[in-house]
Amino acid sequence: MRKALVPLVLVALAAAGLQTRAPTAAILAQSLQGDVSRPQLRVGIARAGGGYAVATIALETYVARVLAGEAARDSPPAALEALAITVRTFALANRGRHRADGFDLCDQTHCQVLRAARAVTERAATATAGLVLLRGGVPASVYYSASCGGQTEIPSAVWPGAEDPPFLPSRPDDACGGGPVWTAEIGDLDLVRALRAAGFRGDRVRDVRIVARDGSGRVARLRIDGLEPTEVSGQDLRVVVGRTLGWQHIMSAAFEVRRVGNRYQFTGHGAGHGVGLCVIGSVGLAAAGKDAADILDRYFPGLEIGSPGSSAAVSTPDAFGTAGARPGARVGPATAAAVPDVLVSLPDEDEGEQGGIVDLTRRVRDELTLELDAAAPARVTLRFHPTTDSYERATGQAWFTAGAFAKGELHLLPLTTLRDRGVLERTIRRELVRVMTDTALAGRPLWVREGAAIYFADREAGLGVKRDRSIPGGADAPTFRPQPRASCPADVELLRPVSAGALTNAYARARACFVRQIAAGKAWRDVK
Repeated sequence: MRKALVPLVLVALAAAGLQTRAPTAAILAQSLQGDVSRPQLRVGIARAGGGYAVATIALETYVARVLAGEAARDSPPAALEALAITVRTFALANRGRHRADGFDLCDQTHCQVLRAARAVTERAATATAGLVLLRGGVPASVYYSASCGGQTEIPSAVWPGAEDPPFLPSRPDDACGGGPVWTAEIGDLDLVRALRAAGFRGDRVRDVRIVARDGSGRVARLRIDGLEPTEVSGQDLRVVVGRTLGWQHIMSAAFEVRRVGNRYQFTGHGAGHGVGLCVIGSVGLAAAGKDAADILDRYFPGLEIGSPGSSAAVSTPDAFGTAGARPGARVGPATAAAVPDVLVSLPDEDEGEQGGIVDLTRRVRDELTLELDAAAPARVTLRFHPTTDSYERATGQAWFTAGAFAKGELHLLPLTTLRDRGVLERTIRRELVRVMTDTALAGRPLWVREGAAIYFADREAGLGVKRDRSIPGGADAPTFRPQPRASCPADVELLRPVSAGALTNAYARARACFVRQIAAGKAWRDVK
């Protein structure tokens, strides 16, 4: 899971002199019970030149190494034990997150960072071996961040559509001291560069101002004058700036912003998304004498600490033997051998939206199965790209195509772009129509296939023609309303459009040609 990518040495953690102590008797007793199984994880180790090398790592070794990569320096034992249980819970609840890539979890901030284990991290892993946070007898969908800045956050404020369970509340946290306090300045051109990389369009930012805050005081929406879309959430701005310019700039969504000449000055506090356990806060609680159970109860109220109800849920040697393709997926004997039908690959900071996207894709797929009277694909893999450049490199398509099918996967523009334009569902629907009608319409002109995709993706348009907002820029391109007998577009117009406006034109004509035959009584399979 993503934590703020800033050295925690920037935060004053006066933990020197704290004595190592044994875990509570209750934790020791439970950990001995949980250690009878020795599950393993397939971990993708990022290569310097790109791609991953896959290593099989014992779960407790994995936990010790994650603690070395994620814990605050000089953390007291109780803080390390609390984080160890959280890390283990996250790993088991998200097992199979990288199923589409051939492994369980990566070693980057997208999942959990691994470093060489140290004696103190090995002790914390051993002291809590087998223990997780349970919801209904299975590992709960939990999160943590470097510092909540004095107020924890609910998941849906970070990942729209995410569940807000009672064990992940937004409430004041006096343990972290509200730090770190930070200030950053971003020039006009750099801000435009970051936003354009995420799919925003325009050449100049005229102004940036906060228009709404959420219940935790973090920035909910900002107005970006001069670009399209014109608004972005505080969390999304943090992500798009972090991916392009570095995570040291906007460290959290708890900030103020003002223009100073040709630069924008951000002043804020906290580091990371703020959901769940606050790493800095856990250090403060441990320093005040709280044990691991007390710390976990503070940040995850109502969850139990224990071993999963079934050893099969955590001990299967098959790295993909659990239904762990999304956060919080239930695992156990009934689902241990299940193969997920929807796989979602998300970049940094979007991982909390995986469950919602899986549910959305399944719903859309099931609706289309009935509407098209066509078989659903056995498996769908959606890969959201972090930037438009990444999307273009992977698909060979221009940024304004929004989605493309390549190498057996549905590739999509950055989630931020699709969500902020309000076209996420429509784009997924359109790409699924393409997949589900491809065989039946094979050999037809491309306008037939594209016309079907647009028609079934936007049925609320009826038999009319309107601009396709699923094309970034298409909503603002000149409206094209084809004549009753407008020419159907040639394949080259759809395959290699010269601009967003040209593609909008070609899509509108393709849909009009498709609609004419549907209106004449033809079934979609007979359009040609």
